[in-house]
Amino acid sequence: MTLTTGAILRRITEANLSASCHKLATIILDGIAWKDGYNGLTRGTAAFTLAHLAEKMGVSRQHLTALLAELADSSLALVRWKPNGKYAPWLFRFGEVEGDRSEDVASATGDTSLSEDSKHKTIFSGRIEIGGQTNIYRTPWADLIRHAKSSLPCWNVDIQAIWDRFIAFNMARGNTAVPAGFLLGFMRRWRTSPVAAPGPTETRRTQCEPDPVEQKLQRLIQAAPSKNREFHASELGRRIGQASYEARVFAMVRKFGCLRFAATLAVHGQAVIAGEITR
Repeated sequence: MTLTTGAILRRITEANLSASCHKLATIILDGIAWKDGYNGLTRGTAAFTLAHLAEKMGVSRQHLTALLAELADSSLALVRWKPNGKYAPWLFRFGEVEGDRSEDVASATGDTSLSEDSKHKTIFSGRIEIGGQTNIYRTPWADLIRHAKSSLPCWNVDIQAIWDRFIAFNMARGNTAVPAGFLLGFMRRWRTSPVAAPGPTETRRTQCEPDPVEQKLQRLIQAAPSKNREFHASELGRRIGQASYEARVFAMVRKFGCLRFAATLAVHGQAVIAGEITR
């Protein structure tokens, strides 16, 4: 039997639950993905933080925990787990109901139309040109990242920051174009992908031993104009050409392993030192 929204909704109405639990179950049902890959989830799962659920329910976190326990012990057999780290959302799934059920639990074909519509699936298809558009909002990937990250370790990271790190990651490896699926994989491995793990002989620097690379970056940033960053970016872009300006920014990202914002300030500071722009 293929479960659908209607089938689970009938299970919720038939279950012996408190009114609050009925509401909570309906909220979780509303977030379930019915196609693999939709919002970065596997079929039949939903993703929420407990804070978000408590806010939608209008209850305290303690009361929410009690309601989730009631759903877990009920015939709905709600299960939840957190595979993507401490700060990632919880994943939820309604379990199978024991015993035989009437045939009307399986929804008719018309009930599954929304689930079968491909426009409801988050699809990372095609290829991404590395070094092309730097503004994520001018690409077709912004909405896909926004939807997919909700259940991934980068759920609370700005989508422009995700895009900048992805581009920097591939440029550092000499990639000019990659399959779009690489972007989803990069987001799933967010904690380990952007920064290489230290080798066995590497040790952490103490406060008495500052990182010279970090110090150099900070000196460039301090030399940058502190106001009107957009104006200075336009001025430098007109002076050296927009393509050269973007190349400098990406060179800074590769050199220091920083985000685009810091790299931009470093480029501006370098231009001030070289006399190309003034503070």
